[in-house]
Amino acid sequence: MSAPRVIAKGAGIIAEKIKEIAMEHGIAVVENKPVAQSLYRLVDVGEDIPANFYRAVAEILAYVYKLKGKG
Repeated sequence: MSAPRVIAKGAGIIAEKIKEIAMEHGIAVVENKPVAQSLYRLVDVGEDIPANFYRAVAEILAYVYKLKGKG
């Protein structure tokens, strides 16, 4: 299994539009500003997240799966 990949990023109005589009398509939106801000600075769209973010992203994914009743 490959690492999670950044598929979109933005700040301010762009970030709000990304969240709006995600919700329109039934994609869960979870805010974790410290993780989001770090990924925004360090990772380009299309890149895998760095290994030092695996734990934080895994915790977010576990939360999302729990919300959807898959965990």
